[in-house]
Amino acid sequence: VPPPSPPCPPPNVPVPPRGRRPPLTPLPLQFLELCTRLTEEHPEVIPFLSGRHQKASPDFLASAELRNVLSRCLSRVRTRRNKVYVYINELCTVLKAHTLRRKLTLSSATPVATSPSPPQPPASPQPPASPAAGSSRSPGGSKRQIRYLENLLRVYMGEIRRLQERELDLAELDSEDSTYLQESRLKRKMMRIFERLCQLKQCSSLTGRVIEQRIQYRGTRYPEVNRRIERFINRPEAFPDYTDILKVIQKASARHSLGLAQRQMESMAQDAFREVGNRLQERRHLDLVYNFGSHLTDQYRPG
Repeated sequence: VPPPSPPCPPPNVPVPPRGRRPPLTPLPLQFLELCTRLTEEHPEVIPFLSGRHQKASPDFLASAELRNVLSRCLSRVRTRRNKVYVYINELCTVLKAHTLRRKLTLSSATPVATSPSPPQPPASPQPPASPAAGSSRSPGGSKRQIRYLENLLRVYMGEIRRLQERELDLAELDSEDSTYLQESRLKRKMMRIFERLCQLKQCSSLTGRVIEQRIQYRGTRYPEVNRRIERFINRPEAFPDYTDILKVIQKASARHSLGLAQRQMESMAQDAFREVGNRLQERRHLDLVYNFGSHLTDQYRPG
């Protein structure tokens, strides 16, 4: 009996060549075909976009955020074909922000540089090279890094505005990829990008919000206690209770040898807790009033 012959592939299905692995999650075929036709004068654009796509993390490639970005870019390219390079650049910027960070080369190069004993002193060139580096290069980020982060903020801002304009379905409330959760994740990413941008620009990250204003406390006649309470209540996300205020007063009394009695410290803690709580609550309420809402209600005027 002759051995069974191997099954032949269907005639219409292309067989990938050996040694090559197809991409795990390819870009939409309609988007690639449209962009390929519009970028015939620059054939290197589509391979560059595919390379960015292959280097992105698998979690982001399977996320609803990427699907939304792709659908938005596809619709924009269809309506404004002369802006195809702008929209491809936006997509490449988003993919680059979610690129897998390969640290294998750094970890493998570290033992090679530190294994021999003579080159150990120059292995950390920061201390001796700090004066020269300070004279030739600014400690902040380069213009390219700043421009890239600013462009990424604009892309995320446009995506947030688009998500806010969508209607939230009741069936979508229990979904992990609902519009509301996508908007929240994008806002957290924008905050991290903004903090990094402030570091590169060497400027303060304060935005002028009410929640960032420092509360001054002068409720007792002991400056040492006032300073410790003021330092404690101005910490980020601080909303102390009575026990926390009492512990602060006890530590201040012990540290500065004030000799306060227990009843006196409890009375001071009660007064300070009421005053501090009211001021913190008022500050949070004003911050909510000034910052609540979206761009959809900016032009609304009652009556």
